[in-house]
Amino acid sequence: MTPPNWTVTLVDENIAPAVLPEADLVGITSFTSTINRAYELASAYRDREVPVVMGGIHPTMVPEEARQFADSVVRGEAEALWPQVLQDAERGCLKPIYEGRPERLCDLPHPRRDLFDPGYAWGTLQTSRGCPMDCHFCSVTAFNGRRFRQRPVADVLDELATIPQQNIFFVDDNLLGYGRQAEARAIELFRGMVERGLRKRFACQTSLNFADNPQVLEWAQKAGCKMVFVGLESVSEGSLESMGKSYNLKKGTDQYAACIRRCHAHGIGVIGALIFGSDEDDPGIFKRTLRFIRTSGLDVIQITFATPLPGTRFFERLQREGRLTHTDFPEDWKAYSFSRILFRTRGVSVEDLYRGMVYVKDHLYTPIPFVRRALRTLLETRDLATAAMAYKLNKGYRRGYRETTYFQPYSSMHRKASVRQPAQSLQRCAAPEGAQGSPGECAVDD
Repeated sequence: MTPPNWTVTLVDENIAPAVLPEADLVGITSFTSTINRAYELASAYRDREVPVVMGGIHPTMVPEEARQFADSVVRGEAEALWPQVLQDAERGCLKPIYEGRPERLCDLPHPRRDLFDPGYAWGTLQTSRGCPMDCHFCSVTAFNGRRFRQRPVADVLDELATIPQQNIFFVDDNLLGYGRQAEARAIELFRGMVERGLRKRFACQTSLNFADNPQVLEWAQKAGCKMVFVGLESVSEGSLESMGKSYNLKKGTDQYAACIRRCHAHGIGVIGALIFGSDEDDPGIFKRTLRFIRTSGLDVIQITFATPLPGTRFFERLQREGRLTHTDFPEDWKAYSFSRILFRTRGVSVEDLYRGMVYVKDHLYTPIPFVRRALRTLLETRDLATAAMAYKLNKGYRRGYRETTYFQPYSSMHRKASVRQPAQSLQRCAAPEGAQGSPGECAVDD
């Protein structure tokens, strides 16, 4: 959307720390958990008297906070606004707030992929915006709306053909959508990939209904689908109801395993997202969740704590009830990274939530169950690429677990590793922020 009289430089801190180039205008986008770094970068440029425009999900939800660090904030989708922002910047009269709105997606420009770092092993592509599910903890609908808007399939295929990577991640929050029309569109997309001979391997995010239509699965397999990320959220129906996870409730938690097996029959693995910390969780939720993981055939597991993101009904309810415990904003936003308890819990104590999380993850990531799960994926999907992808993703989640604040004070995996490292000494470790009680002794580096 940037006219040719501007030169664009993309600085990507997913690749390397920023070396701040000279600029006439700076645009920064950020999630909540990285917003403090974004504010730091914005302040560095404003100290040079370079105007800064901020956008993305977090500035959209808390624009007045973002305005303290930026000359201008773009709220919501920016395509229709960006040319106007640049014109105003050229005239030196940026508005403090620009209000975006959900746009039709038939005329979206393709990304300037020549600006991307060549080190990315995965290409990314967006085919739709919005999500019809409207879960209470999710900021997608607050940002993109509930109306499910889709790009023309032919345009998506044209863009897909320009992406050099063989591995593709469709970044849609819900690639399939909901209903027969959405299923027909997904089949058209997958069939188009086959007919154009694109030969990609891909992963996507979707809901349980991805496994309902055999034709969707058949064409997804032919098009190269290897992995789907599904928000299962909980094995507790009470917790699902409190989250507003209506489709999962309608489907029934007893049907989770059947949906996973249907994906496996088409060579597709399943990443299951699960959440601990709902008010409806009880102390037995950890054993029930582990039992489900072991018996359902789930290939990759993402387990996080319930995290109240700004702009969601979950955040607003906890704020209204006075239950948030990390409210020194913007400093405390760094804690909103899905690995901490950020509110006064009800169903399970904070201490037991940390211990329960570790109980489940220790059972998932010790060597024997870790390898067994990879072999099961290979046997059930009969697809070596799917099994290799699942193994690598599980390695990533295991590495992420070892970097959490609760791994060292609670995990038996950490204690066993410390025994094998005599250079380490035992001393008292602090519990993760927000936990009550003493976790006892654990090993730390001298």
